Amino acid sequence: MKRRTMLKVLSGAAAGGVLGLSRRTWGQAPARSLADPRGGAAGVYTHDIRIGMSAAFKGPSAGLGSELYRGAMAYYTEVNQRGGVHGRTISVVALDDGYEPTPCIKNTIELIEREQVFFLSNYVGTPTLTRALPVIKRYADRQVILVGNFTGAQPQREEPYLDQVFNVRASYRQEMMTLVERFWQTGVRRFGVYYQIDAYGRSGTDGVARGLAQHGTRIAAEATYVRGARFEDDTTPAVQALRQAGVEAVLCTGAYQGCGAFVRTARDMGWAVPISNVSFVGSEAMLALLVKHGQATGRDYTQALVNSQVVPSYDDVSLPGVVEYRALMDKHNPQVPEALRDPKHPPEQLSFRSLEGFVNARVIVEGLRRAGPNPSRAAFRQALESLKSFDLGIGAPLTFGPERHQGLDNVYFTRVVNGRWAPITDWAAAVKA
Repeated sequence: MKRRTMLKVLSGAAAGGVLGLSRRTWGQAPARSLADPRGGAAGVYTHDIRIGMSAAFKGPSAGLGSELYRGAMAYYTEVNQRGGVHGRTISVVALDDGYEPTPCIKNTIELIEREQVFFLSNYVGTPTLTRALPVIKRYADRQVILVGNFTGAQPQREEPYLDQVFNVRASYRQEMMTLVERFWQTGVRRFGVYYQIDAYGRSGTDGVARGLAQHGTRIAAEATYVRGARFEDDTTPAVQALRQAGVEAVLCTGAYQGCGAFVRTARDMGWAVPISNVSFVGSEAMLALLVKHGQATGRDYTQALVNSQVVPSYDDVSLPGVVEYRALMDKHNPQVPEALRDPKHPPEQLSFRSLEGFVNARVIVEGLRRAGPNPSRAAFRQALESLKSFDLGIGAPLTFGPERHQGLDNVYFTRVVNGRWAPITDWAAAVKA
C-alpha cells in the first residue's frame, strides 16, 4: 500500500487550483523549514504550511476520510488561489490508515518526525485516534496539536489529552443523549443499542446509558458487530436479539457499511422499529447502499431512519457558510489523489462529512491568519484559543479558549425525504414506519 503520499494544493497561478501530487523517497528531508523541528516552526516553509492527516481512504470506511478530505481541500484550494495565508499556501500530507489503529500510530509518528508537519488535523475515527493520542502526548514539548477531528469520542476531550486537541464538533455523548431525549418524547421507553465493538462503539453506547440514566432507566438490550463489516453481511443474530428483548428503538454507533447491514436485515425481517445513527456513520454513503438495495428488492429501507449530525444540512442555502461550501465544492471539485483513491468509493457531490471538513478548514485558516506571518506552534495555539463567537456562517458561532477546546455544541437531526437527508420538523412522522 502506498501510504506515504504528499498532497499539495497548487496556487491559483498553477493549473487553476488542480491538486498536484508529489512523492519523496524515505531518505529525503523536507526543504527549507523556517526552524529546527524542536524550535516550534516545523512544517512552516518558505512557500507553504504543511498539515498532517491520517484517515481511512481505502477499504470499507473509505467514504469517511475521502469526503472529509475533499471538503477541507475545497476551502484550502480557494485560499491558495487567493494567495494563501500571509503569502504561504496550505499543503496537506495525507496518509491512509484504513480505519485501523496500528497504521494510524505509524502515520502519526511519520507525519511529525519525517514529514515535519506544523500540526495534525482531520483524523478519522475513535479506534484510530484513541491509540494515536498517547503518541501525540509524547510531542507535548514540541507543542504539536491536533485540530478538527472526525470523531466525537470522549478521550480527546478529557485529560491527559485535552490540552493538545482542539475539537470543532459536538461529542457523541451530546449526540446520543439528545437522541435519547427526542425518542423519549415520542414515547419510546425500551432502548436497544447496536454498536461497533471498539472504543467508538462503546463511546456512543455510554452516551445512551447516560441519557437513559437521567430518566431512571437503562439500556434494554445490546448487540455488536466487528469493525470492517460490510453491507452484505448478515446481521440476523443482532436483529433477533434486540427484537426479542422488546426494544422500541435502536440507537446505532458504527460506520455506514456495518450499520447499513443492520438496517437492511431488520427491514427484510419485517422489523419496522425506528433506527438511529450518529454523525460519524457516513449518512450519504449508507443511504446510497440502502437505496441501491431497495431498487433491487422493491423495498423502502429508509422509513423510520433517523441520523444525528453535527453540522447543518448542506441543502440549507439560507446559511452563507453552506452557500460558500456548495459553491467551492462545485468550483474546485476536489479529488482524492490516485495513490489514495478507493475505486469502490466514487466522490460524493455533497455530504455532511465534506461539509464538516470544510468547516474544520475554515477554523484552521482563521487560526493561521491570527498566528501572524511567521507563526510558531505556540502562536497558532494561542490564535485558536482567541476565537470567540467566530462566525462560520452555519448559524452556530464557534468559541475556543484556554479552558475550552471544543468549538461547537450543536446537534441536528435528519430523516430521509425523497431520497435525501432532510432536517426533522416532525418527530412523530420521522419515527413512523
